[in-house]
Amino acid sequence: MPPIIRRAIVLAALSLAGTASAEDSTMPKGVVELFTSQGCSSCPPADTALRDLIRQGDVVALSYHVDYWNYLGWTDTLSSKENTDRQYGYAQSLGRSGVYTPQAVINGRDHVKGAELGLINTKLAALDKAGKGLTVPVKARMHGKEIEIEISAGKGEAEVIVAYFTKRQQVEVDKGENAGKLMEYWHSVYDVQSIGIWDGKPLKLTIPGKFMGKAKKDGCAVLLQTSGPGGEPAAILGAAVLMAGRPKR
Repeated sequence: MPPIIRRAIVLAALSLAGTASAEDSTMPKGVVELFTSQGCSSCPPADTALRDLIRQGDVVALSYHVDYWNYLGWTDTLSSKENTDRQYGYAQSLGRSGVYTPQAVINGRDHVKGAELGLINTKLAALDKAGKGLTVPVKARMHGKEIEIEISAGKGEAEVIVAYFTKRQQVEVDKGENAGKLMEYWHSVYDVQSIGIWDGKPLKLTIPGKFMGKAKKDGCAVLLQTSGPGGEPAAILGAAVLMAGRPKR
């Protein structure tokens, strides 16, 4: 099942001769996308592992709440059909017949159980050693009310995806398998947009920054991601994270 991604309006495509400079950043070790649910009793340890990944500071870590556990009596307040579609899209590109939670998809190329922090880091290192890590530098920065994205040259073709997330939030779960618990979630994705196509040449894009929260608690991840034959998400070639309220350079 291909992911449903709402197209964003790209304000401008700037040449590399432009004057705007992207924020300097070190290439992340990789991208970890956790598929989780408030209605899943085995998910809280994975939510904690994602928090620990974020605190490592060298991984782009995102949380997608799926909606297929909602029938158990508790509707996940952060879940969406789009998140579920993205996970099923990965199942297709990874050659799997189904999905599960908590599932951590790494670099769009492989998956492990989301609660196994050590295994996630081991898999990140193994993919990098095999030439399946992040190879294309991606930078992003706020410039006024806009987000400027800079992507370096490389090989292949990929979509430029922006995943907007809330940095941290707590949810009191009243029903279901986690009833009575106060849950904490990090980098929960609430909107995903495809903003352009990268063809291997250097690229700069400018998009509205209106989704970045005024409370300075929100952020976004920029993913340079290939697609499968059916449009399903596949290998991620580069990535960057931008937090709202970060000072301009």
